[in-house]
Amino acid sequence: MYDEIFNTNDMIKLQTLLLNHKKTITCAESCTGGLVASLITEISGSSNIFNGSIISYSNEIKNQELNVKIETLEKYGAVSEQTVKEMLRGSLAKFKANYSIAISGIAGPTGGVKNKPVGTVVIGIMGDSESFEIETFHFKGTRKEVQNMAAKQSLKKISNFVQKTLDK
Repeated sequence: MYDEIFNTNDMIKLQTLLLNHKKTITCAESCTGGLVASLITEISGSSNIFNGSIISYSNEIKNQELNVKIETLEKYGAVSEQTVKEMLRGSLAKFKANYSIAISGIAGPTGGVKNKPVGTVVIGIMGDSESFEIETFHFKGTRKEVQNMAAKQSLKKISNFVQKTLDK
């Protein structure tokens, strides 16, 4: 599903690139509930580039396991660029990885508010050099569709990011 965004061949290319450069990847997921980690580990040999990840669904776990500041969560909310940036930093440190994906959003069908409707998903990617990209998306569809689009979009973003940083 959503293979036009990111597919198995794209994943194999990403993993080969990481393996060839002896780099690792991790993720901190909220609304995708482990879907990104699942897509990464579907490919045989993924243990060479992936040590683990965390599903930080609650704010308590975001704070406790990823060091997302309570002040950040209270001021900006879980679905914010500020929170995702702290999730990225926390996951890179926790898993001693070279690259990370962090995702926080509202998959629906409930939970949306006026300024953050259902389908709002913040996706961030970061390298161990502290370079990062964070973008807010507004996906349409069912809960499962929003989760799948978010997961595939995050993998597409990290793949492009890794390619760019390793080509330097």
